[in-house]
Amino acid sequence: MKFISWNVNGLRAVVGKGFAGVFSEFDADFFCLQETKMQEGQLDLEFRGYESYWNFAEKKGYSGTAVYTKHHPLSVRYGIGIDIHDHEGRAITLEMEDFYLVCAYVPNSQDELRRLGYRMQWEDDMRAYLMGLDRVKPVVFCGDLNVAHEEIDLKNPATNHFNAGFSDEEREKFTALLAAGFTDTWRYQHPDEVKYSWWSYRMNARARNAGWRIDYFIVSDRLRPRIARTEIHNEIFGSDHCPVELVL
Repeated sequence: MKFISWNVNGLRAVVGKGFAGVFSEFDADFFCLQETKMQEGQLDLEFRGYESYWNFAEKKGYSGTAVYTKHHPLSVRYGIGIDIHDHEGRAITLEMEDFYLVCAYVPNSQDELRRLGYRMQWEDDMRAYLMGLDRVKPVVFCGDLNVAHEEIDLKNPATNHFNAGFSDEEREKFTALLAAGFTDTWRYQHPDEVKYSWWSYRMNARARNAGWRIDYFIVSDRLRPRIARTEIHNEIFGSDHCPVELVL
């Protein structure tokens, strides 16, 4: 079973850069999107054999998530059931027969960490949400999690130590999530490999591969034996992020 996750940083823009071809080539069972930056009715993008589910932000042109699936879910939940978090279209949960799939776009702590306080609340609430799901059945949690966990996960750790996405506080919350019974699938399969999933548009960062690994597939620990393949598709352009893959 193949899962793809991609922060497209504006789905309408990526559609003009060959998105349909990428989508078809992956032929994934589940294709999760973040930062769609759309409102309902702005784009009619369906693919034969897939159902799609969308969570739009109330603010126009901002955030947003979507999931395309070949498999009809038992139920679908938009948001995580906490009002402060559920106005920006940041999460979709599909309940399948033997697992939950959660697609999320985690809030950025922003310049000078001015949204760090809110980010910390999100982290605690999302971890509790995932743990609650995990008590029922295993979880596949994916998306732009907006944190590089360890120094190996970004090109310039020393100069980014106190920046959004690599603050001690954000990294500690990621560690807490893993300690709660979850596995970073890419790092589990590639303990020493350096590969990135996001590059700033500034200073020719992608050409220099001055990137960050901030897009993940996290699974309940008991799914570890089912991890068949993980990949970061940095050969695919169209966004400042590239798609990441998990095969169970």
